[in-house]
Amino acid sequence: MPVKKKTPMPKSAEKRNVPEASPIQEGKNGQTAATGVKPGSAAPPRGTGPSQMESFEEGMRLFHARKFQQAREFFLRAMGGPDRAVTHRAGLHARMCEQRLESAGLVLNTPEEHYNYAITLINSRDLGGAQKHLRAALDADSTADHVLYALAACQSLGGDLPAAYENLKRAIDLQPRNRLAARQDPDFAAMAEHPAFSRLLYPDRKA
Repeated sequence: MPVKKKTPMPKSAEKRNVPEASPIQEGKNGQTAATGVKPGSAAPPRGTGPSQMESFEEGMRLFHARKFQQAREFFLRAMGGPDRAVTHRAGLHARMCEQRLESAGLVLNTPEEHYNYAITLINSRDLGGAQKHLRAALDADSTADHVLYALAACQSLGGDLPAAYENLKRAIDLQPRNRLAARQDPDFAAMAEHPAFSRLLYPDRKA
């Protein structure tokens, strides 16, 4: 889940069991080139504040000053701009900030802190690290639909389509508005050709 990202969707109080088996049997290996925005990202919305290049330059200034937390926020902002070269460089530097914060002993205590940090990792395409923090958030609250949605998007980007289907279905069952979000989310592009995925997103369509 394009560089996302969005305000976390409301959590539903309803609980459901994990499906016993996914209708999708296998997925393709590799990641998609999609860079859609996920629900709940801490990144500022596009079109506000300084320009893409100004955000990147300010991020570099803070990076060299070893203010990695602040620098990361500017790099995330720069990732939402139109210049792909700057977007790529900003993503690399955002990940470097995260690595330095981790080595300095970054402490995440709440499910939302794990979730928000996971979104920054998805943005920089550290999908393994993102899944680790999303699962930590789910360990605390297994009915957090926005976390399940982000995990499904992360798994879709990584090519684990059966797992992505299962977690997206759980997210939709808990909060039906996730269905509409998934229809518009490029992070699920790898699943677009699967009939089961189409039925999940468009249940009223005739076969």
